[in-house]
Amino acid sequence: MLDAALQPLQRRALTPVARFMVARGVSADSATLTGFALGVMALIFIVNEAYLAALAFILLNRLFDGLDGAIARLTRPTDRGAFLDIALDFFFYATVPLGFAVADPAANALPAAVVITAFVGTGSSFLAFAVIAAQRGLPASAFTGKGIHYLSGLTEGTETIAFFVAICLFPGYFGAIAIGFALACLITTFTRWIQGMQTFRDSGSAS
Repeated sequence: MLDAALQPLQRRALTPVARFMVARGVSADSATLTGFALGVMALIFIVNEAYLAALAFILLNRLFDGLDGAIARLTRPTDRGAFLDIALDFFFYATVPLGFAVADPAANALPAAVVITAFVGTGSSFLAFAVIAAQRGLPASAFTGKGIHYLSGLTEGTETIAFFVAICLFPGYFGAIAIGFALACLITTFTRWIQGMQTFRDSGSAS
């Protein structure tokens, strides 16, 4: 919901850092992989209930997620880079609630399962729309810089980061926060289903 408003600010803030990294030979793919490794470290800290340390690594993961795109725009975006960015992002998102489930299965396993299921809904509807939109030649959304058609919704990247911050700062309320965020994700999923059915309602085939 907030991504479109914040993306221009993020680009302006990260472009100087990206220029510095490009000048030192850092590639977009290496930034993507570094960010993913930092995200895996966050999972390890969550499992060991070191939530503030985990939050630091989550934020570093998100920083590198922005930097890889900024570096790509300054050099040469590639399909491999776009694939890595999206695939690793969606996997990372699921590891955060998984970590809470492992840290305290009795309290957190069920809400973690609910929010991961909600992630599947938002992720699959987002990617399915992007694939068919690309096959039909619909233009990619200009503000994302990701090279795919970005279908917006109530819960996007910004809201997901806010969710991660909240559960790391208040781990004792993980269940309530996770269920609330999962409901917001389900609203996003339903609205994307409706938008997809409306956009692709004619008899055209993507096959």
